[in-house]
Amino acid sequence: MEWGATSYMEAVADDVPYGELTSFPRAVMAKDDEVVIFSYITYPSKAVRDAAQKKMMENERMKPMMEDMPFDGKRMIFGGFKAIVER
Repeated sequence: MEWGATSYMEAVADDVPYGELTSFPRAVMAKDDEVVIFSYITYPSKAVRDAAQKKMMENERMKPMMEDMPFDGKRMIFGGFKAIVER
């Protein structure tokens, strides 16, 4: 929020079945003893998002978190989305 985000949500899987073809657990290769975490950040524009992401990655406060993550960062999924329906 410090660099322009308008909202942030982080949630733990509560009812996320392992699908036959696709699913959140399949997408991240979740093991039986693991749980999927889903989060997103909203920004007023792509430009604000891009600037915020750059600032986050350069911020000294992020270094300890990046070096000692409590999960396998290689299985994270990143992306940007443009809203098509919003209320």
